[in-house]
Amino acid sequence: MDVILASSSPYRQRLLARLQIPFSCIAPEVDETRLPNEAPAAMAGRLALAKARAVARAHPDALVIGSDQVAALGDTVMGKPGGHEIAVTQLRASAGREVRFLTGLALHCASSGFERFHVEPYSVYFRELSDKSINNYLQIEQPYDCAGSFKAEALGISLFTAVNSNDPTSLIGLPLIQLCNLLREFDIEI
Repeated sequence: MDVILASSSPYRQRLLARLQIPFSCIAPEVDETRLPNEAPAAMAGRLALAKARAVARAHPDALVIGSDQVAALGDTVMGKPGGHEIAVTQLRASAGREVRFLTGLALHCASSGFERFHVEPYSVYFRELSDKSINNYLQIEQPYDCAGSFKAEALGISLFTAVNSNDPTSLIGLPLIQLCNLLREFDIEI
C-alpha cells in the first residue's frame, strides 16, 4: 500500500523518513483559515484531517498522513511569521510565557474507511528575551517559515527555560510516537 504524507514541509518529511517506510509527498490544497471561535486544538485536528482527506480524494487506495500545527499563546494563534517584523512581535509576546504547540495528526484511507486522528500538545516555556537577543537569534536562524518564530531543533532551544511533552518530535511538526501507534492500528509495523 502506498503511504502519502499530505505535506510539503521539509521538517515533516525528515521526521517521517526516520521511520524508514517508503512514502511520497503531496501538498494538500486546504484553506487554513481559523473558524470563528475555534479553539486552537480543534483547529489543529480539523486541519490535519482536512489535509489527509484532500489528498485521499485523488488517491483513495493510499494511506494518507495529514498533520498541522497550531501555536497558541493563550487563545491567540500564532502562525508562521513570514518575515522579520512579525517574528520579532511573536517572540516579544512569548517572552517569559508558555506557548502551547498543538500538533494535529490524521491517518485516512478512503477505500478502507480507516480514519484516525489525534492532537498532541507540547508546552514551551520561554525565558525573558531582550530585543537584542531576539534580533540576534532571528538574524542567525531566520525561522520565518516556523509557527512561533523559532526552530527548536537548532538554536531556538536557547530561547526556552523548559518544555513539557510526551513526544519531542511533535514540536517539529509530526508526533512520531503517536504516528507509530496509529500505523500499527492500520497493520503497519515499524
